[in-house]
Amino acid sequence: MAISGHWAFVFGVLGNIISFIVFLSPIPTFNKIYKKKSTEGYQSIPYVIALFSCMLWIYYAFLKTNTTLLITINSFGMLIETIYVGLFLYYAPKKARVNTVKMLLLTVVGGFGAIIVVTQFVFKGVVRGQIVGWICLIFSLCVFVAPLGIVRQVIKTKSVEYMPILLSVFLTISAVMWFFYGLLLKDVNIAAPNILGFIFGILQMILYAMYRKKDNKPIVNVNVEVQNPVIILDDNKKIPELTEEQIIDIVKLGKLVCSGKIQMASTLNQNAAKEVKLTNLQAEEA
Repeated sequence: MAISGHWAFVFGVLGNIISFIVFLSPIPTFNKIYKKKSTEGYQSIPYVIALFSCMLWIYYAFLKTNTTLLITINSFGMLIETIYVGLFLYYAPKKARVNTVKMLLLTVVGGFGAIIVVTQFVFKGVVRGQIVGWICLIFSLCVFVAPLGIVRQVIKTKSVEYMPILLSVFLTISAVMWFFYGLLLKDVNIAAPNILGFIFGILQMILYAMYRKKDNKPIVNVNVEVQNPVIILDDNKKIPELTEEQIIDIVKLGKLVCSGKIQMASTLNQNAAKEVKLTNLQAEEA
């Protein structure tokens, strides 16, 4: 029993370290959001669900014994997830912001508040811890299932641009650590959801390996044939070469324009001469 307790402590410490990295892994994502001043195709669902899960695990840990390692990591997780959600709300477009606020009200405010009220007034003693443990188990599964929305987007677009691969890798490692921690403590509520977390983590990494190659494919230049030959001038401007018929048409048009100008000029001269004669006649009569 003492040996399993020591190993549980070891895996708990390792779980804290890996989970600490997990909570920090979205930093490159939010750094990109900060630089572009937009959340683009990123979603807030994983961060809202993770925040709710941290709050539940802290509540569960206070109802159990020998769960200090759960309190430490989830307290940090609650803090960092709150920062992530706040940044998302600041840079998200109106529609995404409204949806995020709705999720926060539904889960963090309404859901967590209702769980505390019901478990405190309806259940007592060991039963209260079991009920809260089952709720934690369900929402831990939701934490691992939440990235499936991103998985669906990757399969649909065949692009891994919006898949945070660091988060997937560290979630998988974290799932392994917390599984053995729960197994050694004989706590099904801790061990069971991490089995699914490991499976989903492997799935995301496989998809990343598949579609990353397609994202890195070089762009193929398509040569478009031009029917008419072009003449390249010294100033790098390109004009189409004129055919013989087009040149003749331009010459004819130039002659018409010139002849029109000459006729107009001669007409103006004749009118001016008539006006001069008329003026001289009026002066002689006077």
